[in-house]
Amino acid sequence: MHTLLDPAILFFIFGLMAGLLRSNLEIPPAIARFLSLYLLMALGLKGGFALAHSGVTWEVGTSLAAAVTLALVVPVLGFVVLTQILSGFDALAVAATYGSVSAVTFVTAVQTLEHQGITYGGHMAAAMALMESPAILIAVLGANALRRQQHARTPHTARPTLGQTLHESLTDGAQLLLLGAMAVGMLTGESGKTAMQPFSGDLFKGMLAFFLLDMGLLTARNLPTLRGTSIWLLGYALFAPLVHAALALGLARLLHLSPGNGALLMVLAASASYIAVPAVLREAIPEARPPLYFGLSLGVTFPLNLLLGIPLYLLLAQRVLG
Repeated sequence: MHTLLDPAILFFIFGLMAGLLRSNLEIPPAIARFLSLYLLMALGLKGGFALAHSGVTWEVGTSLAAAVTLALVVPVLGFVVLTQILSGFDALAVAATYGSVSAVTFVTAVQTLEHQGITYGGHMAAAMALMESPAILIAVLGANALRRQQHARTPHTARPTLGQTLHESLTDGAQLLLLGAMAVGMLTGESGKTAMQPFSGDLFKGMLAFFLLDMGLLTARNLPTLRGTSIWLLGYALFAPLVHAALALGLARLLHLSPGNGALLMVLAASASYIAVPAVLREAIPEARPPLYFGLSLGVTFPLNLLLGIPLYLLLAQRVLG
């Protein structure tokens, strides 16, 4: 309940209700894009400042290794399960969506930790960046294998090559901004933190609330795409994040991560991409249905994690890792 009374979460709920009531309230796309870039830049700076203060430790290395492991295991596990209810291409696309991460969910979780005074490592922002691309690459390689097996070639359609997909997924502007801001934070340290406090500190909460208002409106607009969706798929969208979070918690326990870092690892594992992965998959796997993987991620898993998942993961991390 404490998390639900957070102003940023309440603005998400307000946006969701306004969208369901078909209000004409909307955030211009250019402003929404600016807000997302601001959040990533501020998060990168915070992570860089924290890393400059703590240095590279054993927990930094183990946390990043755990993140990469989850980024490889989750999409493969998802594909194995989803092939029981979907065609190969759709299964690959949904598995990639759930194998990647949601930056907004992560930013909200970071804000929740800060609000509750729970410490975490700035390197977890780097963990988020590392978890973005593996699922995309697995899906593209899997789709190429399926096409070879089925001899399925769409005539007169130019698909991006593996090299192009690699370049697009690894040089995504948002991801580069996150890593660049982190590098700036590490280089400038405490003096940079003081100078950027009005930007990356004081404004952060309000900007997040404004962005979550837009996300609530967007979620409401995409709920109709879920009509007619299989009950098994809806079950996957509801329960797969819990399984992925449990895997992350087990890894965090094995590696003796702190409660804050463990909670963020759980959030990353449980989240699903609704921006980067769908944008790449539309071109790389045109055989898959975008309303399916986009609708499940944004319409079901995103609000589930935001309203219930984050407080649950934090509670479990404190109980198991504390």
